[in-house]
Amino acid sequence: MPIPILVTAFGTTTKALETYSLMDIAIRQEFPGHEVHWAFSSRMVKDRLHRARQVEIKHPHQVLLDLQQQGHVWAVVQSLHLLAGHEFFRLLEEVSSSPVRTSIGLPLLSSLADYQRLAEALIRQHGPMPGEALVLVGHGTDHPAWSAYPALEAIMRQRYGPGVYVGVIEGYPDQDQVVREIVKAGHRAAKLVPLMLVAGRHFQEDLTEGEDSWRAVLAAAGLQVEVAAAGLGTQEGVVRIFLDHIRAALEVIPATAGQRPAVGGGRAAGTLSTLESVFPEQQESLQFAGRD
Repeated sequence: MPIPILVTAFGTTTKALETYSLMDIAIRQEFPGHEVHWAFSSRMVKDRLHRARQVEIKHPHQVLLDLQQQGHVWAVVQSLHLLAGHEFFRLLEEVSSSPVRTSIGLPLLSSLADYQRLAEALIRQHGPMPGEALVLVGHGTDHPAWSAYPALEAIMRQRYGPGVYVGVIEGYPDQDQVVREIVKAGHRAAKLVPLMLVAGRHFQEDLTEGEDSWRAVLAAAGLQVEVAAAGLGTQEGVVRIFLDHIRAALEVIPATAGQRPAVGGGRAAGTLSTLESVFPEQQESLQFAGRD
């Protein structure tokens, strides 16, 4: 049996379906023959989906147990985290005791090449007009991985000029600092882009709505503000980085890795971890976002 792929998202309650469906289609096309399963690490999202839709979604350790019962010895666990922060290390801890041996697909920003490829994808999708600042806003973190944000800004400025700014909702570089720098540089307009896989709750509450949102504060500083409403997961160049991380995780698994006979002689009863089982309205006609 081919090695199964377990895609693990933190979870979101807004606009997740389209993004996850796009990624699911891309993974299945890139790795035909491999089972693709999904797990969500957020208990809050799990509980909300159960209340709203009577759907039982699974945590990573639950899906890995199902795979072990089906006879699998190995699985790839692909993180959909942007960087190796708190949630990524919690995922590593959760799967460390799995009865199935796991090969971990790294977060989006893990190597220099990842940063460079993300920079290229962002510029291709959102390249600013003359006099316009490109403002990328992420969640932020107090984990040592916070340095990923200024690192991305430095790499993008090195390749595409000084009009790129990276800020975060929580942490450094914060809104005040980024807006001051934009105004000081004399920009007349700003394009606001979520540095998030899914443009969900944080995008709505912190980037676009309310007098303290990034859009409102930039507008109050005298800039014309354009907002890109799609998250990173809708961009083909970004998804290809994750696909390459899955490929790298598959390649380190020994070619002789065998499979046990399935416990009970077949598929584990009650296993529902494909994306279609969680979101049956998934549309095969979805397409990646085009250039703004």
